[in-house]
Amino acid sequence: MTLLATAATLWVLNKLIKPIATASKALDDYRGSRKMPALPTEYTDEAGLLLCNIQESINEAETFINEKQDLVYMLSHDLKNFAGNPQGLAKLIISENPSESVKNLAELICESTELQFRYIENFIKLLKEQDEIVKVSQEAKTVLFSNIVPFINEQVEQRLLDKNVRLDLVLDCEKANLKIDEGLLIQVLVNLISNAVKFSYFDSEIKVRIFSENAKLIVTVKDNGMGFDKYQIEELFKKFTKMSRLGTANEGSTGIGLYLCKKIIERNKGRLTASSEGKNKGAEFRIEFDV
Repeated sequence: MTLLATAATLWVLNKLIKPIATASKALDDYRGSRKMPALPTEYTDEAGLLLCNIQESINEAETFINEKQDLVYMLSHDLKNFAGNPQGLAKLIISENPSESVKNLAELICESTELQFRYIENFIKLLKEQDEIVKVSQEAKTVLFSNIVPFINEQVEQRLLDKNVRLDLVLDCEKANLKIDEGLLIQVLVNLISNAVKFSYFDSEIKVRIFSENAKLIVTVKDNGMGFDKYQIEELFKKFTKMSRLGTANEGSTGIGLYLCKKIIERNKGRLTASSEGKNKGAEFRIEFDV
């Protein structure tokens, strides 16, 4: 009799737990890979209402994301056109060989609209890349670092030449099984190296090392530039941070590059940290993945 009662209890508990487990899996699938669930919504008991509410919430979230993406594309087209009108007129004025004072004013308009373009592009980039961060690979894939190095070199080459900065990239690890998409990893490394160039002095060196240690894949990007105080580390990775500074050649900053790098790495189960011994003592950024 006791065994029968126990079996009945377990059966009832299983019936109660099953909707919760189904709902939990649906949420994990959506959060992890944007996989849309098809939960049953026809039941009217408490468990059925829970599943129905979760399905509706996921549908609303997906609709919101799609609408935001549509808005981004609209902004990308319309705002650039709007900002481009005064620039076109200013260039037309310059082409007519005006007086020096008028030419100077027209050039100022061109510079101003170029700044507007950069701000528009940076805001659009932030919105787009925040959506990209959601696209996480659930399966580890083999990343051959010798294959991604040429793409990195190509994107940072001009920045390095502009300041005569040497890039010393050392591969002590040829490959690793990582969940992060290769394109996103390249994007992060390019951003970190570009950031190092920005704060490096002319005729200096940046060292990048990719190696494995204690069951971890580690990437370090180290420069001998401006550095920062220890109390400023947390501020570095904030969106539109107050730590946005001019580089050693007065390069500007959007305040979103390091924020996006950290979000991408953390979303893909990694860690991104920064360290410096102080101002004008350089900085090191370190990425770690468990492998």
